[in-house]
Amino acid sequence: MTGLGNPHLQTLATVWPRRFPHLTNTEPRLVETQPGTPHTPFISGTKVRLDCNWQPGQDRRSRPTLLLVHGLEGSSRSQYMMGIAEKALRAGFNAVRMNLPTCGDTEALTPLLYNSGISGDLNRVVEYLLKAESLPELHLAAYSLGANVTLKLAGEWSSKFPQQVKSAAAISPPIELGLAADRLDEPRNFIYQRHFLKALKARLRRKARLFPQRYSTANLERAHTVREFDDLYTAPHGGYGNAENYYHRAASMRVIENIQIPTLILTAQDDPLIPFEPFQDAKLTGNPNITLLAPRHGGHGSFIANKSNSEDRFWAENRIVEFAKAHFKIS
Repeated sequence: MTGLGNPHLQTLATVWPRRFPHLTNTEPRLVETQPGTPHTPFISGTKVRLDCNWQPGQDRRSRPTLLLVHGLEGSSRSQYMMGIAEKALRAGFNAVRMNLPTCGDTEALTPLLYNSGISGDLNRVVEYLLKAESLPELHLAAYSLGANVTLKLAGEWSSKFPQQVKSAAAISPPIELGLAADRLDEPRNFIYQRHFLKALKARLRRKARLFPQRYSTANLERAHTVREFDDLYTAPHGGYGNAENYYHRAASMRVIENIQIPTLILTAQDDPLIPFEPFQDAKLTGNPNITLLAPRHGGHGSFIANKSNSEDRFWAENRIVEFAKAHFKIS
């Protein structure tokens, strides 16, 4: 691919404003992914919101479905989420955009903070779509933090994955979370650090107002980096203890060699936020079920290419739909 050569320009292009004429009649769904805790009344269950776009004029159960998961501080309304959904609908898929817990204006629907290891929530959404909706074929696609969650779930499934799940695609996944945190701490990435930290702190303040028995903002100003925020809030509230343990246990690299569904991993060698070295690990490269695409340029989650006669400039989005279509089983 060719296109924007600067990795920072590539990364910032993920917010490129676009129009999505096929994303009409979006149907929201709430799915309970974790039950409440009756012995602690202030801890309710967790519900996530799905934004569903079904094929018009057709029985949704006759079409494959692409389930999409966003990245850190994203939502179902992120430009890349809507861009993939638009392309999926044009290709004949249903498109379901999942908000991770507390994202997409659902903070009041869970007392928990989301993190990069919550594969159980994604698994529950998969179960819901396959059982409650009776969907015959499901393909997964995710970006960044959501991509790590997706790869982690695929590895945990191993050979016991649902037979209706036909493929997975992970774009710019931080498969070694500790190394990704190190990269974010580098001075050249201070803009990203500041952006994510500001958003995370704002979310924590909102959660503290909703669940004051669970969260305190007393130590919030001690967090000067995302790593420090994770150490103070994400890790302890997620049951990991501290950031180091969280980064180790939640990293999809721990289970990546167990993945047995056809999986596309797309990462740029010049990604400013994700180091490339882990993608050369034999656990990944030796897994015949994984297809690795690693262009020299592309930034983080963007991959803006030159226009062509056959597709638009959003190269990664096109590769996701192309990969899902290659594993399309419904005749």
